[in-house]
Order: sequence, then C-alpha cells, then structure tokens
Amino acid sequence: MAKETATYIHGHHESVLRSHTWRTAENSAAYLLPHLRPDHRILDIGCGPGTITADLAALVPDGHVTAVDYAPAIVEQAAKEAASRGLANTTFAVADVHGLEFEDDTFDVVHAHQVLQHVGDPVQALSEMRRVAKPGGVVAARDSDYRAFTWFPESPGLTAWLDLYEEVGRANGGEPDAGRMLKAWALRAGFEDIEANSATWTFTTEEDRAWWGDLWADRALHSDFAKQAVAGGFADQAALQAIAAAWKQWAADPESWLMIPHGQILARV
Repeated sequence: MAKETATYIHGHHESVLRSHTWRTAENSAAYLLPHLRPDHRILDIGCGPGTITADLAALVPDGHVTAVDYAPAIVEQAAKEAASRGLANTTFAVADVHGLEFEDDTFDVVHAHQVLQHVGDPVQALSEMRRVAKPGGVVAARDSDYRAFTWFPESPGLTAWLDLYEEVGRANGGEPDAGRMLKAWALRAGFEDIEANSATWTFTTEEDRAWWGDLWADRALHSDFAKQAVAGGFADQAALQAIAAAWKQWAADPESWLMIPHGQILARV
C-alpha cells in the first residue's frame, strides 16, 4: 500500500481550525451539490473538523457519508460535529488517500476538499478515489491555487508570505498551486469524463478582512506552517513577525480586497 509522503503544512492549531470550521458544503462544495441524490453513499476524504461532512450527510438523508482523515484527533472532532447535529448516517475513520481500505465500486460520490495540494502523490490519490467510486459515480475535488491569490493594495509583506508558503509547501512534498493542476492529475489517473472549472472566495468587508487577516497573522506565528518555516531554515522569527504584521495591516485598510481562487473537478467514472 502506498503511504503518505507529504507533511501537512497547516497542522491543527486553533488558528487553522478557525478557518476550517467556517467551511460549509455551500461555500466549499457548491459545484457538487446539484449532483447529489438523497440515497447517495459518499466518501469524504480529508474531512478535517467535519463541517462539510455534516452538511453532506444532511443532504443525503437516505444515504450515508463515510468521512476519513489522516489525523486521528481531527477525525474525533469531526465525529463530534456530526453527533452535535444529530446525524446518524455518518461513519468516521483514519485513512490514507494513497491506499484506501475500501472495496472497489463502493461509493456514489468520492469528495476531497483542499486535500490534493497536501498529499505526496495526487495522481495515486485520484486513482484510489476512482477505484472506490461506483461505475456511473463521480469523484469531486477542489483545491486552492496559491500563486493565483490576488490582493489589493500591493503588499511586500503578503508577497513575502506567499513566497514563503509555497517554498515550505513544496519542501513538505505538496503542491500549493494544485487548483490549476486538478484536470491534468485526473487525466493521468485514468479519468476521461472530466468537468473542470473554478470558483472563488472573496474577503472585502470589514468583518471578513478582520477574520481572515487575524487568523493568518496567528498562523504565521503559531501554526505548523510557522514551525516548519523556521525548522527548515526558510524564515526566522523576525520574518514571521513581519508577515503577521502585514496581514494585520491589510485587514485594517478599508480599501483592502482578497480573492482566493479554487480549481474544481467533477470526474465521472
């Protein structure tokens, strides 16, 4: 069985979960929702704290959602999220997407949100997702594209953050610009029927700027990203402090604007 070879850049610091628990099926998987049926069996890969998982489960009341993640502690948190909503059609497990321990042709939908940018072999991951999907089923994947992030006004500090993030992400074995590569990876994994498009998150209101800027200021100082940047010799504490200050400055400017693009695919089996 293939094993995970990439190191997850974010970790599960509170500042990371602050953004991950904001995610919903509506704001993170809207491209998939029209294709769901009430009786679908769904595999949600890289479920994180489980907010998207729970939304998907509510949308398939006659079906079932199996949610997996590589980190045992976050799987426990996801299970608690589903339980808090009274959802009985969910199952949670620890798993490696490179070698899923499910039978062939098991799921109607295999979904992964912001996962393939962090794995060691995204083509192998998609091959496994294809294997466990039923004939006629769909594999849905969405990933951001960091180099295509766009902000205003210009900020040398945010440019330094992006350069550092991409350097650390690739040193970890991941691909921060995964969004633009999803279609190519799916073709290499053997898919022929692929619908590829894009969507964005945009942060511009005072509330949104404060939320996003504060969480990234915290992540620049306290998350696994910060620890890996220093341990790998990519940045020192002064550089991280400057990046955190840049995020704060961006958030405080009423003219500020940030767009985060995502590539997304629906690959039919």
